[in-house]
Amino acid sequence: MSEHIPYTRASVSVDEDGTRLDVSFYTPDVSIMALGGGRDRPFLTLSSREAHVTVSTTGAGPVTEQDVNLARQIAEAAARYLADCEQLYTDQAATPMLPGLDEVAA
Repeated sequence: MSEHIPYTRASVSVDEDGTRLDVSFYTPDVSIMALGGGRDRPFLTLSSREAHVTVSTTGAGPVTEQDVNLARQIAEAAARYLADCEQLYTDQAATPMLPGLDEVAA
């Protein structure tokens, strides 16, 4: 039987083009928080026990047009992710796995 064990993956690579950080959350143990309402700049934070990612304004300075565009892209991507999760969840509930079939597929 195939198990889907939750995990968070983080890796760093360094080469001639610079440093790259990749973080992937494959766990329900993720929290998301938006802070900064009345402050100088907003923060968007995703975190699990293993990793913490914060997005804020360019150079930690005042909000720029690029920051607003990025915030829109994040919101649009989150809306698509939500729609995909809802659709797949509905589809899975409508066609439950028969006993033994998941063992054959593994």
